[in-house]
Amino acid sequence: MTSALGGRDDAALAAAALAGEDRAFTELMRRHKDGLYRFIRRYVGDADEAYDLLQEAFVAAWAALASFDPDRPMPAWLRAIALNKCRDWSRRRKVRRFFFTAESIEGKPVAALAEENTAGDGTRQALLDRLDAAIATLPRSLKEPLLLTAFEGLSHRQAGAALGLSAKAVETRVYRAKQALSQILNPAQ
Repeated sequence: MTSALGGRDDAALAAAALAGEDRAFTELMRRHKDGLYRFIRRYVGDADEAYDLLQEAFVAAWAALASFDPDRPMPAWLRAIALNKCRDWSRRRKVRRFFFTAESIEGKPVAALAEENTAGDGTRQALLDRLDAAIATLPRSLKEPLLLTAFEGLSHRQAGAALGLSAKAVETRVYRAKQALSQILNPAQ
């Protein structure tokens, strides 16, 4: 049955899932989970949190499947849902930090987490983790355009449409995000 499902496009799978074919939605998740996970991971900077948010995004997508527009690309629709889940996560995290005196959820002071991120062992994974952590610290207004253009491959115009901004505003914010990342990753310069 999976091979028959694999040959369908996303819109046909969404319609089949709405008609009660649960395996169709499973196929949609299989197709899009890796890219969506990478997007969320870069937004939040934490692999475990990203996995939880990925699950939340797919639950929300299942609940909102009837509102999916088959003329719109499924990855863009899922990314919009994931973006909202990331924004919710970010708001909850800010509230926790406020109430727990600038400590992370794990109980480590934020300054200690920053020191851990800069003390990488030189491996590729350590560098990627450091980059993800740095991206996660960017303000939402810079992080979202950067993720959509640099990591998701959207044009400035497409990212602007997704965020309700002009292409020029996206270009400016991406430039500022790159400057901020450079300062975070290379503070001595």
